[in-house]
Amino acid sequence: SDRDFLVEVLKEVIAAGARTINVPDTVGYTTPQEYRGLMEYLIKNTPGSEKVIWSTHCHNDLGLATANTLAGILGGARQVEVTVNGIGERAGNTAIEEIVMTLKTRPSEFPVYSTIDTTQITRASRMVSSFTGMFVQPNKAIVGQNAFAHEAGIHQDGVLKRPDTYEIMDPKSVGLTTNQLVLGKHSGKSAYRARLEELGYATIDEDQIEELVQKFKRLADEKKVVTDADIEAIVNDELFQPEMTWELKQVHVTGGNQVKATATISLEHIDGHEVTEACIGSGPVDAIYQAIHRIVRVPNRLTQFQIASVTKGIDAIGEVVTKLESPEEYDMPDQRRRLQRTDSGADVNEVKNPQTGEVTTRTFTGHGADTDILVASAKSYLSALNKMIAHQKSQAQARKNRVE
Repeated sequence: SDRDFLVEVLKEVIAAGARTINVPDTVGYTTPQEYRGLMEYLIKNTPGSEKVIWSTHCHNDLGLATANTLAGILGGARQVEVTVNGIGERAGNTAIEEIVMTLKTRPSEFPVYSTIDTTQITRASRMVSSFTGMFVQPNKAIVGQNAFAHEAGIHQDGVLKRPDTYEIMDPKSVGLTTNQLVLGKHSGKSAYRARLEELGYATIDEDQIEELVQKFKRLADEKKVVTDADIEAIVNDELFQPEMTWELKQVHVTGGNQVKATATISLEHIDGHEVTEACIGSGPVDAIYQAIHRIVRVPNRLTQFQIASVTKGIDAIGEVVTKLESPEEYDMPDQRRRLQRTDSGADVNEVKNPQTGEVTTRTFTGHGADTDILVASAKSYLSALNKMIAHQKSQAQARKNRVE
C-alpha cells in the first residue's frame, strides 16, 4: 500500500475515535525489514499516533509471520495478533508461543514484555490441537514433540552435565514436564487429585475425579506407567465432550486379511434405550462407522480421519480426530437449499464470513482417546455426530422461536 495514503486514512480513523490501529500483512508477502520500516513510518508520520496502540497481524505464507511480528514490535507495535500453534487461514498466523518465548528468552533485544503465564503454553497447545484436529508437527518450535529432544551424542552429554549448554529455554518454562505418575490398584484418589491440580485441572468435582480414577487404574493395568500426556488425553476425552444424545456402550470388531471386517456396536440413547447393530466394512474402522451410522441415522460426510499416539511405545494411548460435514451441499437441489437458508444468508449447516461474505460448510470435529485405536475411532465418530445432532437441535429451536 502507498504509505502516504495509509497515513491519510489512519489520520481520519484516529480522529474518528479509534484507539487501536492494526497494520496487517494479510497475504504474508512482506519481509521483516519492510514491515518494521512501515510501522516506524506510520507511527512517525500519522497525526495522533501517540494516542493509539499500534498492532500487528501477520500471515505465514512465506514462513515469516513470527519474524515480521517481532520486526513490528521493534518498529513500535505494542499489540500483536497471534494464534496458538500458529493456526489460521492458508499457511496460518503468527504463533503466540514463538512470540512470547522470544520476548522472554531475548529480553535485551526487545524493549517489551508480556504477562502471559508461559507454563500454560504446552497445555494450551495440546488442547487446541485436540479440539481442532490440527496436529502439531514434531519439529514445531516451542511446542513440537522434538522441540527439546537431543539426539546427537555431544548434545546429550552437554545437556546432562549442564542443561543450558544446548537448551536456550527450560522445558519447564513452557509447562513441559517429565513427571511420570505410576498408577496401580492401590493408588489413592488424593494422588490423582494432586496431579490433576498440578496440570491445571483444579475445578474437577468429586464425581468426575472418581470416574477418572477408575479410568486411570484401568489404563495403569494395561500400560503400567501413565504419563502427564496420558492423563491430559483421558481428561480431554471425558470432560470436554458435547451433550451426548448417544453414548458408546460396547465395541466388538473382527478383522484380518482373510476375512471381511465386521463390527458390532451398542449405543445408549439419552432417553435410556439401547440399540445394537452389526455391519460389514472394507476395514474395521469402516465397519464401526457403518454400524454407528445405522443406529444414529444422521446424514453426514466424513472429511477427515486422523490417528496419533499420545506418547511413545506400542502401548501408547491413541487419539483419533474425526471431522464431518452435512452432505446437503452436494445432494440438495439449489431450489430446496434456498428454502432452508437463514436470515444471515447461509444454510443452517453453513457459516458465513461477515467480512467477506464467503459461505463455507460447517464442520463438526470429534475426539476420542483409548489404548485401543478402534475404540478411540468409535468414540471420535460418535463425538462428532453428537455435536452435529446438538447443532441441528439448536437450529430447529431457533427456527421455532422465530415462527412464534
